[in-house]
Amino acid sequence: MIDLQNIKQQFDIIGNAPGLNRGLDIACQVAPTDLSVLITGESGTGKEAFPKIVHKFSSRKHGQYIAVNCGAIPEGTIDSELFGHEKGSFTGALDTRKGYFEVADGGTIFLDEVAELPLSTQVRLLRVLETGEFLKVGSSKVQKTDVRIIAATNVNLPEAIRHNRFREDLYYRLNTVPITVPPLRERKDDIYLLFRKFAADFAEKYRMPSITLDPEARLELENYSWPGNIRQLKNVTEQISVIEHDRDVSSEVLRKYLPVNNSLPVLYHSNKDEGGSFASERELLYKILFDMRNDVNELKKWIYKLSKGEAAVQEYDKFISEEPLIYHEETPSNGDINNNDDAFNIPDLQSQEKEAIRKVLKKFNNKRKPAADALGISERTLYRKIKEYDIEEFEDV
Repeated sequence: MIDLQNIKQQFDIIGNAPGLNRGLDIACQVAPTDLSVLITGESGTGKEAFPKIVHKFSSRKHGQYIAVNCGAIPEGTIDSELFGHEKGSFTGALDTRKGYFEVADGGTIFLDEVAELPLSTQVRLLRVLETGEFLKVGSSKVQKTDVRIIAATNVNLPEAIRHNRFREDLYYRLNTVPITVPPLRERKDDIYLLFRKFAADFAEKYRMPSITLDPEARLELENYSWPGNIRQLKNVTEQISVIEHDRDVSSEVLRKYLPVNNSLPVLYHSNKDEGGSFASERELLYKILFDMRNDVNELKKWIYKLSKGEAAVQEYDKFISEEPLIYHEETPSNGDINNNDDAFNIPDLQSQEKEAIRKVLKKFNNKRKPAADALGISERTLYRKIKEYDIEEFEDV
């Protein structure tokens, strides 16, 4: 008989939602086998606890447990990290290196964000799952490994398969036993339990009294959608614990820490006559359109600034301020920002983006980190864009 309460205590899991209990039960049932497990669920739901449970209650519990964040490893080095490499197999390979599959022989590997693996690496992973064999980078010698693979993702893999971003055969090999971790909005009764746990932890950490919620604030907490799930709830609890002087939190205070949901506002009918209601809804629609227009213009201005310079942006701002609300997205005939046709539109945004990346790389002597910071993107995204646009980083741009 599985004692779920004992397991929750061991792995610091809070909650009694049926979906959560079902996932824990499956993890314990499959642990004694060597079947592959695929854990799915939104980001921040606590998927990382389940592979630890599977490993802990398996016959491999005395072997290595290695967790790999596939999304955090650059595409050019992921094969070396997972499978190892031979000395001299590529620039910088000064010594022979063991990969995770060799190090974890007899144990368990947890592949988090598995959907981020390049297709070429997915082929290598499929071979390990089917035969237990792999090749180091730069080697022709086949090596054997006895590793249990547990994978997790917040990506809809069937959808990724339809768009040729994930191999269908690999999906079925990984998905031998599926575990779905429910989002926090489907665990309403657990939300307040988690809040109390986090509040107590932060009170101890920062040596201050624990925060509490009044009844109205608790209702607000439980009815919020929590798009960031447990991670977001923990973050909000910590913010309130540190910032607020009053330890009894009202719903008004709580709302200051809850971002507005990223969805369009819902139109509603007021208690006025139909004509007044229609006018109100029309005004709201105009506001939505105006806000959307501003967002698009800000994006265009950012790209134009990178490619043309600050002076051109000032001209663009002047042009936009004189532009009517209702407009057509057509490219000006001569591409000039001062063209007074229907509306300004940047031709070929991809070529503009490519040129902007090339110029920033040149400015920072091809150093990716400062270049990525200047562009406002992650270093991994910059690496992907360089590959996507086939940018020669060391060309004389």
